[in-house]
Amino acid sequence: MSPRRRVMFAVLAAIAVLAAGGVALRAVLRHGPARTPAQDRPGAVLLVPGYGGGTDGLDRLAAAIRATGRTASVVALPDGGTGDLAGQADALNAAADAALRRAPSVDVIGYSAGGVVARLWVQRHDGVHKARRIVTLGSPHQGARLAAAGAAGLPGACPDACQQLAPGSRLLAQLHSPVPTPPQWLSIWTEQDQTVVPPDSARLAGAVDVDIQQACPGRTVGHGDLPTDDYVTGLVLDAIGTNPIGPAPPC
Repeated sequence: MSPRRRVMFAVLAAIAVLAAGGVALRAVLRHGPARTPAQDRPGAVLLVPGYGGGTDGLDRLAAAIRATGRTASVVALPDGGTGDLAGQADALNAAADAALRRAPSVDVIGYSAGGVVARLWVQRHDGVHKARRIVTLGSPHQGARLAAAGAAGLPGACPDACQQLAPGSRLLAQLHSPVPTPPQWLSIWTEQDQTVVPPDSARLAGAVDVDIQQACPGRTVGHGDLPTDDYVTGLVLDAIGTNPIGPAPPC
């Protein structure tokens, strides 16, 4: 190739690079950087059921939230809430995107396995730029022995979500810890939990941690009581307000 032709190709390549850079720059200037939701502008509230997808307790909690003037809905999970947690995170993302067409942000409340789904959603679906606050209730962030026993003893009776909630599972190992902030996080759990064992599996690095019996000595709250207990409901309502999430007040 002649020197003149090599110079011509070099000039054309430089023009192409500059043109591409100009397109990228215009895109950044047009759309601006991704922003996290404003903490003083509460949006819609999404509640994520636990393993098995039961909604009775969360329906009551959603009603308490709606009584404050907020929009709140319980997310319907695929496969009866026992299938792949990634598929459940996809369902949460679809609900979040629908809510964000009408609201500036979403607050997510995950009960039991629903809290793990919320973490997975934040990690895989850019929840950092969609969620303002996230609350988990009795969630097995480090796994639950019951799931491990099911996976080991009755593999045919332990669906995908059950296997993924066993301590040391590949899915749990892939979740970021501590959780990214923002959003603001709150983890509420009870020492009397006989479903998520050990109960302190609900501790979540990066979140404000509330052990109910430490904040409210003598209070009886089981795993199934978490979505409906009056004290817990008050903590949730405070957490999704406009003040920063802080230590739990005494009961």
